[in-house]
Amino acid sequence: MYQILTNDMKAIFSKTIYLLIIAIILLGFINSPTALILGFIYTLIFKNPFKAYSHKAIHFFLKISVVGLGFGMFIKETIETSKDGLSLTIFSIFLTVAVGLLLTRLLKLDLKLGHLITSGTAICGGSAIAAISPVIKAKNKTISIALGIVFLLNSIALFVFPAIGHYLNLSQEQFGLWCAVAIHDTSSVVGATLGYGEEALRIATTVKLSRTLWIIPLSIFSMFLFKTKGEKLKVPYFILLFIAAIVINSFHILPESTTQLMVSMSKRLLIITLFLVGASISIKDLKSTGLKPLFLALTLWVFVSIFSLVYILN
Repeated sequence: MYQILTNDMKAIFSKTIYLLIIAIILLGFINSPTALILGFIYTLIFKNPFKAYSHKAIHFFLKISVVGLGFGMFIKETIETSKDGLSLTIFSIFLTVAVGLLLTRLLKLDLKLGHLITSGTAICGGSAIAAISPVIKAKNKTISIALGIVFLLNSIALFVFPAIGHYLNLSQEQFGLWCAVAIHDTSSVVGATLGYGEEALRIATTVKLSRTLWIIPLSIFSMFLFKTKGEKLKVPYFILLFIAAIVINSFHILPESTTQLMVSMSKRLLIITLFLVGASISIKDLKSTGLKPLFLALTLWVFVSIFSLVYILN
């Protein structure tokens, strides 16, 4: 009886701490890197009480946040930014997929796991993995490993990229474009650019979302690669809502005070998303993956980071 009561008290306490951190983030007292670290520390001390819902919540909050950020953008600037990042987007995606397929075979890695890691690195991390996995009929364990590795590298990027950006004196435009191409998930792209400047944030978000549309051709390619048929393609419809938000803001349909509030709350929701990402990283799961998947992911990430940085600087 005592043991049951103790376990119940621990569960209540862990949930209270979890929700308290989210409330503090909503009030604007915690930045992106701190939220990620708090999430990771939390999962080391407590069991994540909402782990079963975390991945769905991350994707749901991310989509809402991205749409909200659209209320701070304008049509003309968005089109120009998309044009500027188009050639780099095409080159980086094709090269990353090609190198990923080659390395997967050289490392004699499970083809589906290698393809999910490659897809996540090439386009948009967890979103790409979630979209491609049903197309290639990947098993749950394979999906979990790919997501775990991508979340880990995203966490590292959140700290490493701003430091490199400041060291190399990258302009906001250069840094925003680099983050959009070289960091996996949109949440970490936004997290890395939030503190760098508004222009970096705008460019990074726009280019990253234009990359997300490449999920569709990559899904079709994956069908042919793994010879699967009859699977539905996951179209990122939230991008249409993002575009609608930009249109609404461009024509001043809503009061400026309202759009500013929506952008502000979207940024805070993204920081909550980063806390959820940190709380979803499992050391046990990462240890069980072995070195080969991690080596593949790290090699691809370093490759696309260096390639895109050299491209941008030259």
